[in-house]
Amino acid sequence: MTDFIDVILPIPIQKTFRYSVTKAEADFLQAGCRVAVPFGSAKIYTALVLKIHQDPPTLYEAKEIHQILDDAPIVNEVQLQHWQWISNYYMCPLGDVYRAALPSAFLLESETIIYKNATFTEEALLNDDEFLIFEALQHQSQLTIHQIADILGKKKVLPIINELINKSAVYIKEEIYEQYKPKLVKYVRLHPNYANENSLEYLLEVVSRAKKQREVLLCFFQMNAAKKPIKSKELELQSGVSSAIIKALVDKNILEFYHVQTDRVSYQGETNQLKEPNEFQEKALEEIRESFEEKEITLLHGITSSGKTEVYTKLIKEVLAQGKQALFLLPEIALTTQIISRLQNYFGNFITVFHSKYSMNERVEAWNNVLENKPKAQIVLGARSSIFLPFSNLGLIVVDEEHETSYKQFEPSPRYNARDAAIVLSKMHQAKILLGSATPSLESYFNAQEGKYGFVELNRRYGEVQLPKIELIDIKEKHRKREMNGHFSDRLLKMISEALEEKEQVILFQNRRGFSPVVECKTCGTSPQCPNCDVSLTYHKYKHELKCHYCNYQRAMPNSCGACGSAALDTKGFGTEQIELELKELFPQYTIGRMDLDTTRGKYGYQKIIGAFEAREIDVLVGTQMLSKGLDFDNVSLVGILNADMMLNFPDFRAHERAFQLMVQVSGRAGRSKKQGSVAIQTYNPYHQILQQVSITNYTEMYKEQLQDRWQYHYPPYYRLIKITLKHKDYQKVDAGIIWLAKALQNVFGEHVLGPSSPAVSRIRNQYIKNVMIKIPPKQSLGKTKGHVEKIKNTFQAVSDFRPIRFIIDVDNY
Repeated sequence: MTDFIDVILPIPIQKTFRYSVTKAEADFLQAGCRVAVPFGSAKIYTALVLKIHQDPPTLYEAKEIHQILDDAPIVNEVQLQHWQWISNYYMCPLGDVYRAALPSAFLLESETIIYKNATFTEEALLNDDEFLIFEALQHQSQLTIHQIADILGKKKVLPIINELINKSAVYIKEEIYEQYKPKLVKYVRLHPNYANENSLEYLLEVVSRAKKQREVLLCFFQMNAAKKPIKSKELELQSGVSSAIIKALVDKNILEFYHVQTDRVSYQGETNQLKEPNEFQEKALEEIRESFEEKEITLLHGITSSGKTEVYTKLIKEVLAQGKQALFLLPEIALTTQIISRLQNYFGNFITVFHSKYSMNERVEAWNNVLENKPKAQIVLGARSSIFLPFSNLGLIVVDEEHETSYKQFEPSPRYNARDAAIVLSKMHQAKILLGSATPSLESYFNAQEGKYGFVELNRRYGEVQLPKIELIDIKEKHRKREMNGHFSDRLLKMISEALEEKEQVILFQNRRGFSPVVECKTCGTSPQCPNCDVSLTYHKYKHELKCHYCNYQRAMPNSCGACGSAALDTKGFGTEQIELELKELFPQYTIGRMDLDTTRGKYGYQKIIGAFEAREIDVLVGTQMLSKGLDFDNVSLVGILNADMMLNFPDFRAHERAFQLMVQVSGRAGRSKKQGSVAIQTYNPYHQILQQVSITNYTEMYKEQLQDRWQYHYPPYYRLIKITLKHKDYQKVDAGIIWLAKALQNVFGEHVLGPSSPAVSRIRNQYIKNVMIKIPPKQSLGKTKGHVEKIKNTFQAVSDFRPIRFIIDVDNY
């Protein structure tokens, strides 16, 4: 009987595919192994084995696999279950989850290689393009598809290559490239010929004329006395010679090189004692342990600087003592910089870090360390993608700053929420999960109040430091009285001066990067727009350019208006870059730093800025929302929020909740170690209820008020949301598509369908966007609702006019 395997392919197709394997292959393979399989006419993909069985496919002839790529599974059973849950819950293809979960080095890419047929002589049969390729193959033995596209200056070259194959001028061969290259460190040792003790004199005699070689040898023997392996680089440094001298000794068979595979990321940390928790932390720990006895999930509502990280470390230590793994989820890569150094102090090199700023090879190493359950992967610290790692015995998941929107993936698919996916993952591992935040999301707090989650409060700051004093500054009044200097009120400037004179540091928050979001002509009022998106271009003064923050289109700042030719151009609004420049003029004797997407581009971008601020090399740090996420600076006494209204007046049902969270989190950076800090919030409307609640840090008041609104207008946590987005470059097509879709949905769900509507930015990268939202009432079955949506989607895509439209489903769109 023939054996078959079901595989997941890394392509956005919902179903799995069936391939035939020999008996021996079936016996060798296990679920979670990778195999190379042919798919389509000439493509080879890396597929993942899901199931081995003996049922042939009914609708197609099963192809044979190309080759087996793994000796043992690289994905375990629990992961496969978790991926299937993500695929079902978030209504996305399993192939998308597979592509998102695995480091790209594991997804071997097939490169089509084209070779010249040496026996072909009838060059007269070839047209111009075909002859160009054939001629290029005279000079190079082989070409890839990409190289041919470059030679011809065309994107679509496959028809031309097919024609050449038909004329027998070329032939192709599919090759698979293993992308991961282990890091090898070069070591040096004595050649086996000179292993005995007496050979030293003889050796020095051999190199007596080559002075530098003699020095290298003497240095080598000195280092060798420590009985430790000697790195080639270290020998170079110690002896002060070039690598060519060491190479000469290797050529003479006196020394020899050997390589040792090593991890790219490793931590040499001293393991120190954990800080002793104070009585409030101890009480919180006790309550968390009690809560874990009854419930799998516990919410820790701890005010800013109450020492939540110390609570986490205690719990992690207990889990490690049971021989289990711990996952520490963080919303922002910037945060990992500080947390790594703190955890490293306690746990030495038991830590593996995993996030997108790491290179492909570093991520592969982290994956393998977790898969093999190595000591250095007992604690995994990472951003949202680390929930996909191959944990074998997870004991605890900590989700820090659980309210953060960064946990939600919006583009590309799978559009999952890492917090919710982590809750399901912990259930699969029978592990515990702790959600921590000073400003929990409404959903989590609601679940805790309803008794679904355990609930623990920590409402005293560590070291009995008081919460910062929050002051609202009415800038409407200040403008009227002419007490503004640029974007700063006289009160804020006075507070900054006082803090700097006391040798304390200041953080200023403006949630918009660049110099100015709008450049406008004073004569005709026209402002330069992005040609690909429906937004005005942001001016970046540092590079003197206009830039689109949606598609990265950029152009030089014009000297005159493109519409009327007037040279009178004015900038409206302000971003972090403008604030930084204004501060440099106002406080020339102090160092001003900036932390936003423009200044943290590189792998160590965050580390450099945070390091400099911690070392007190920067006096005032201006930044975007990156600054709000749990960073801990002990010398910051003042935080300034320059424009609170921008956050409040946002077209989103969560605008008020998010504004509250952001402002409280930013405020929490002030006065964390010694004395009470201050916060100044500039606003045109100081009597807004959210600002009043922020000024007294009243979370429960905000929660009750928002909950009332949510019930009244049918939003989460009472109602669930599914958002459907259509995208296409033809506006007419999208418009016709969304009208059809909205009617089809209204026939099933009635008044629970919102839309169709256009988002605030209705065209991005030349694609027009239209949305429709489905609200699911508390008692309505989520599974049945998704079934109806799936049917409507299939009918929609069966209409030939609608087929080219991109159809995006986003479940729990928040």
